[in-house]
Amino acid sequence: MIRMTLADVADAVGGVLDLARSDTRDTIVSGMVDTDSRLIGPGDVFVAKPGDVTDGHLFVPAAVEAGAALALVEHHVDAEISQIVVPDVVQALADLARTVVARAREIGDLRVVGITGSNGKTTTKNLVQRILQDEGETVAPRNSFNNDVGAPLTMLRVGEGTRFLVSEFGADTGGMIARLAGLVTPDIGAVLMVGLAHAGGFGGIEATQRAKTELVQAIRPGGIAVLNIDDPRVAAMAEVAAERGVTVRWFGRGPGAEVRAEDVEVSAAGTTSTIVVTDGSGERRMPLHLQVLGEHHVMNALAAIAITRELGVDPEDAIARLATVQIAERWRMQPLGSERVRIINDAYNASPDSMSAALRTLAQITEPGQRKVAVLGAMSELGEAAGEEHDRVGLQAVRLRIERIVVVGRDARRLFLAAIGEGSWDGEAVFFETSDEAYDYLMTELRDGDRVLVKSSNSAGLRHLGDRLGESFS
Repeated sequence: MIRMTLADVADAVGGVLDLARSDTRDTIVSGMVDTDSRLIGPGDVFVAKPGDVTDGHLFVPAAVEAGAALALVEHHVDAEISQIVVPDVVQALADLARTVVARAREIGDLRVVGITGSNGKTTTKNLVQRILQDEGETVAPRNSFNNDVGAPLTMLRVGEGTRFLVSEFGADTGGMIARLAGLVTPDIGAVLMVGLAHAGGFGGIEATQRAKTELVQAIRPGGIAVLNIDDPRVAAMAEVAAERGVTVRWFGRGPGAEVRAEDVEVSAAGTTSTIVVTDGSGERRMPLHLQVLGEHHVMNALAAIAITRELGVDPEDAIARLATVQIAERWRMQPLGSERVRIINDAYNASPDSMSAALRTLAQITEPGQRKVAVLGAMSELGEAAGEEHDRVGLQAVRLRIERIVVVGRDARRLFLAAIGEGSWDGEAVFFETSDEAYDYLMTELRDGDRVLVKSSNSAGLRHLGDRLGESFS
């Protein structure tokens, strides 16, 4: 966090400052801000957030023991630490983040990037971070910190020397992206795609489109919207950008994209393509090799190149840096195991689009003589579309000639039934209630040369099954 006095922090969050004996209103704080007392260090700010299971106020003494300089609380805690009492610490987090980013803009040349989309946000954020970190101090979310708590915590890591803030904006309801992006008014906003992820919470794909459009509406006038030309729902956001005086830059596979990919090829060694960048002087063609598995990650790379190009990074330099990225993120197309039995653990998130892309990747990286094995769990938050979309995945798995389809969890049973109905019988498709049962089966079933995809939503918990299999076959 940038340097602020205790009085400044209190003013920013609209709270009542309760000083410890050794502090004054002019005492400076500049440490990290966090809601987890285990991550607090000397000089940090602890946010005592009430939760569903426990209450952060109970951990203020632990934060003091760790050296915290300030606590944001909703009621006074008996502890020797300066406290700012606010009605709602989550709102206080947002208010403090807004102030910190605004001051950082005044102090230096901070540029803010916002990224949203139904799929690919975290991967694209990581790719953008990798490119920008060679240009200057870059702050980006840990893991998928993209909600009402995680996004402000990321913003609060901005310091006086930060050149780039990369924010990832997720949402499960309308208005959430507008609220979070409104804290920083991005210079560049990128929308990757509009799909069925979280569609149940939004109430349908049209509502999802409106929610993602909120990022374009939050871009500061004179800023830049980086949009996927291949997705009609994203492309339609260009009208909103024009109304706000925001310039549009296009990425994608189709004609008209200023950053596009051609000749995409996928193998177990990664993904190769030719990147074509168009500007006023013509076209530049450059080879890209991604170690990250999956054809769909080419789109994320295109978005990252388009974003960073607007920040002054030559696309050739961006491509060279992308080639060093080995995995998108833990549990996202993460190779585990060994060449004998390769496990691809992609079980952190799942939507119909990402499930389809992962299955296609499994088919593409499996060579003759090797078996394709898909270990699949439920896709969450699809609302009324859940049954139909699980059916679709089961049908696709069969049509891709996946030799073993292992379905885990009661919420995914319809996927199994769809595979059976499409002709995957005689042991080709099996169903298990629990991950332990699936693990026991796979340990007897898997053989040399198998390529195994583990894919589900986070709530299904198959990422741990993927880790377990990876360790067993390492």
